[in-house]
Parts: sequence; structure tokens; C-alpha cells
Amino acid sequence: MADRKVRITQVRSGVGRKTNQQRTLEALGFKKHQQTVVHNDGPALRGMINCVRHLVKVEDVNG
Repeated sequence: MADRKVRITQVRSGVGRKTNQQRTLEALGFKKHQQTVVHNDGPALRGMINCVRHLVKVEDVNG
């Protein structure tokens, strides 16, 4: 699972959200709204995505 990659796009703003959600977005590497980042898939990453699942869109990266 660690060799798989996921593309995460922030689709909703973190402004006005709980502090833990804003910090999770920062930890995922988001600096701007509508930004896309690519990470190696793993249980820790999935937990972070689950925390902000209503703010992001997740896609598997092929290849």
C-alpha cells in the first residue's frame, strides 16, 4: 500500500473550520485553496484524509 500514490485536491476552504482541520490541511501540504498535492498512500495519510474528507477530493494516481 505504501508504494501507491494518491492525488489530493482541496475543494473547500479551511477558513472558519476547527483548528484541527486547518492544521490537518497544512500537514497535508496545502497552502492555497484548489491546490493539488500527491502523497504516498498509507494508514496515517488515510486518517488525515478522513479528518478533512468534506474539504478534499481524493484520486488514485496510475503509474
